[in-house]
Amino acid sequence: MYRSHTCGELRIEHIGTKVTLAGWMQRSRDLGGMTFIDLRDRYGITQLAFNMEVNAALCEQARKLGREFVIQVEGEVIERSSKNKNIPTGEIEINVTNLVVLNAAKLPPFTIEDDTDGGDELRMQYRYLDLRRNPVLEKLRLRNRVALETRKYLDSKEFLDVETPVLIKSTPEGARDFVVPSRMNEGQFYALPQSPQTFKQLLMVSGFDRYYQIVKCFRDEDLRADRQPEFTQIDCEMAFVEQNDILEMFEGLIKHLFETVRGVKFEGAFPRMTYAEAMERYGSDKPDIRFGMEFVDLTALAQQNDFVVFNSAEAVLAINAEGCSEYTRKQLDELTEWVKRPQIGAKGLVYIKCNTDGTFKSSVDKFYSEADLKAMAERANAKPGDLLLLLSGDLAKTRKQLNELRLHLASQLGLRDPNVFKPLWVLDFPLLEWDEESGRYHAMHHPFTSPKPEDMHLIDTDPGKVRANAYDLAMNGVELGGGSIRIHDRALQSRMFDLLGFSKEEAQAQFGFLMSAFEYGAPPHGGLAFGLDRLVATMGGSESIRDYIAFPKNNSGRDTMIDAPSPLNEAQLKELGLKLN
Repeated sequence: MYRSHTCGELRIEHIGTKVTLAGWMQRSRDLGGMTFIDLRDRYGITQLAFNMEVNAALCEQARKLGREFVIQVEGEVIERSSKNKNIPTGEIEINVTNLVVLNAAKLPPFTIEDDTDGGDELRMQYRYLDLRRNPVLEKLRLRNRVALETRKYLDSKEFLDVETPVLIKSTPEGARDFVVPSRMNEGQFYALPQSPQTFKQLLMVSGFDRYYQIVKCFRDEDLRADRQPEFTQIDCEMAFVEQNDILEMFEGLIKHLFETVRGVKFEGAFPRMTYAEAMERYGSDKPDIRFGMEFVDLTALAQQNDFVVFNSAEAVLAINAEGCSEYTRKQLDELTEWVKRPQIGAKGLVYIKCNTDGTFKSSVDKFYSEADLKAMAERANAKPGDLLLLLSGDLAKTRKQLNELRLHLASQLGLRDPNVFKPLWVLDFPLLEWDEESGRYHAMHHPFTSPKPEDMHLIDTDPGKVRANAYDLAMNGVELGGGSIRIHDRALQSRMFDLLGFSKEEAQAQFGFLMSAFEYGAPPHGGLAFGLDRLVATMGGSESIRDYIAFPKNNSGRDTMIDAPSPLNEAQLKELGLKLN
């Protein structure tokens, strides 16, 4: 037996107990006659005591240990004379009578402490060491709790956990596929699933009316803080349901998770907002509603004078930063430079200060009278002490830019408290998006999303105005998940493929199996998938999902720990029938 107890288990009531512990040496303190070592495992830290007067040889052995040595000790639990109230085991220590080095360790490339000196890339290269740090361990504990409680909730609602294939057919679902060559079928390829979309629909056809899976998905897309090439979904589907049935079911899941895992209780139903309203008020389909600063349309008022920038714009939009009229010229210049960065793309920023004495000051006041500025301030419900920030240009671009400014300013002002959670259902997305480059429509979600019944009459005459029976759950500016009521009728699914520019032959080759299944009694069905990584990161108050994944990729999609991706040797390429240019 390597250990009788863990390093986080022993308390004052264990005094006098003979114990065996094993773990990693966190740090040591040599006080001359005494040497103290902090022994660590994933459960906690226990202090070990070595007395030079009692056993000099053992004390000398302890002094030779280095950081991260794996050791086993035997001894008796005694009361600490100098207690540490910061750790659960801080009232006791182990009077060590025997020490065994199970494995020596090289000096780690960074300190394995809560506050480490290792940079991101170094810690990713030695991820197995980074995982020993308590903050990372706590994030993975949180992930484990969320997954466990998800299974409990869905099992209680009669959902079946069904695995779907990982090697599938390549189908266009938005992002690029990761493809896998088939040795047994030379010149042909599998794809890794972007989601189990078609399979979960087939399960509905099969009569599995409530399915779920905590499943790996793969998308070859550009990475950022909340994206990884492989990620995990809580993937769910239900048959014989309408939209409201799904929203209520999975609103229940989120409430269960937050209450059981975080101790946060949501009262009442989650608010709901249409996509059109979200874009108009926040310029985002996943708005952060923890704070105000809703958009104000000042186009009509701003275009009454001779300011060419505003007069030539499709839209002039503003946000009201309450209580910020004291922003200095330097602060305003910094905001202007921030919105002009290539990532944002604005040409400039206009401000209107609502001074506390009732006067107004603007960066464009040579074009606008005091009365003009007052009218714009009143339209924005601005009061003395507030600051209006205005952007103009193409409506869609201006909304996107002002959304970024709104979030940036809210972060500066401390309005995005990571311990405050504000959920929001966003409904009625457009079914289709027009792509100028390809000259055709693309599905905003995926090709299997059903149009809203009341918009069906537009599908042949004005498809761009058709709304989807689709919904997303946003929280704190993050899309936690989304889904839709699916098409379950072959004729409608075939019409959808027509709208998306598929020929009959292409549609049959790509999705013939699904359309054939619809001819054998497909029930009405719909579903939703939550991004587990994003959900856990949001619950943990983080913007990046990377620390909530045991072995993540970097922003270039590389695993620097195992050095992947990597080349194949000639023998492997030949076996797969592949040649590289």
